[in-house]
Amino acid sequence: MGFTEKLRARWNASNSLVCVGLDPDPAKFPDAFVDDEDALFGFCRDIVDATAEYACAFKPQIAYFAAHNDGEAQLQRLIAHINSAHPDVPVILDAKRGDIGSTAEQYAVEAFDRFGADAVTLNPYMGRDSAAPFLQRNDRGCVFLCHTSNPGARDFQELLVDGEPLYQRIARTIASEWNADGNCALVVGATFPEELKLIREIVGDMPLLIPGIGAQGGDVEATVRNGKTADGSGLMINSSRGILYASQGSDYADAATRAARELRDTINRYR
Repeated sequence: MGFTEKLRARWNASNSLVCVGLDPDPAKFPDAFVDDEDALFGFCRDIVDATAEYACAFKPQIAYFAAHNDGEAQLQRLIAHINSAHPDVPVILDAKRGDIGSTAEQYAVEAFDRFGADAVTLNPYMGRDSAAPFLQRNDRGCVFLCHTSNPGARDFQELLVDGEPLYQRIARTIASEWNADGNCALVVGATFPEELKLIREIVGDMPLLIPGIGAQGGDVEATVRNGKTADGSGLMINSSRGILYASQGSDYADAATRAARELRDTINRYR
């Protein structure tokens, strides 16, 4: 089963569009993880196990692991745990890779073979040859940046190219030319709901990964209304801090469960 099929099956089985972002910051961990050399793994494992019922995907951010000694090894253990304990939930490695072909080949090995992710986030700026090593892994997902959630997204992504905003050109090109095997998705920020609506019109039923809900101020109702597909799916609405740090006390796992469930229910009210 390829990434897109696995994601669609998970949307149906979980009745959820919640993507749980795994961005572990040891400074925010509960006291139980002080002086724990495996804190990154242990904390994220507990969050994963607490929220899996309500997750359509997990999205570990590689920088939060790679910044620490032994962090990448803990990321490997974490994804192996997800693949073993929760095999129906796809894992998206948030790495935003994009480089010349030979280097991209190594990044594809890193994401899919070393870490065992189902999909990886990618930057399309360097063009088709930089994406080819990922696209060729047609059982894995390629999640390309399109219109991101940060304020600086407008600096380049909305510049006109032959009268069309660059983000729309990216969406159109990926949907019509790069997605021959049906393994592409796009990153579209919840902070730009009108742009989200236009992108959905361009790409049809292609999955969209939506950051920007919660701390960045994205609105759930506008996101669902403008981004959902005809069957009420099509979205992976990411929440990281709102779930990870719902409590910094001993009830952190239970609080994460409640936060994931509440977000799932909020999203479903508008589907």
